[in-house]
Amino acid sequence: MANQPAYDLLVLIDADAPEERRTTVLEGIRKQISGGGELKSDIEWGVRKLAFEIAHRGDAYYHLFQLEAQPELLTQLEHSLAIDDVVLRHRIIRLSKGVPDTPPPNPGPTTPRAAEPIDEQPAATVEASAVPAAPESSEPAETPEVSEIPESPSAEPQE
Repeated sequence: MANQPAYDLLVLIDADAPEERRTTVLEGIRKQISGGGELKSDIEWGVRKLAFEIAHRGDAYYHLFQLEAQPELLTQLEHSLAIDDVVLRHRIIRLSKGVPDTPPPNPGPTTPRAAEPIDEQPAATVEASAVPAAPESSEPAETPEVSEIPESPSAEPQE
């Protein structure tokens, strides 16, 4: 089976799913891979924060499989992962140079993102030195008079 192409399979499973259900899904993937390919590495990345919500979920359980398999096996994996309701997303990526000798390291725990402070200043601010200062005066600035707007002629009853 040395002539088979190499792939990464990244699976995102609902973090709220029970442990038994998650284990069942992962064992099913391992079983499918061993039935028609070769599993090179199996890496658990754990629960991580998603970049954006998927199906109203902010966290997902990440699991990376590195394998060598024929396209027929990938089609079967795609089908089984697509119909499983606890699998939020999955991605199969073909590796151009084969499976690396050492698997990628766990990216580490994620920290919750802090809310960004709302800036009270307008987005485009001008430096104070670029704006000429107004002359100081002890008299209050004049405010323009506001005239009343006449009523529209359509408001009066017509004869």
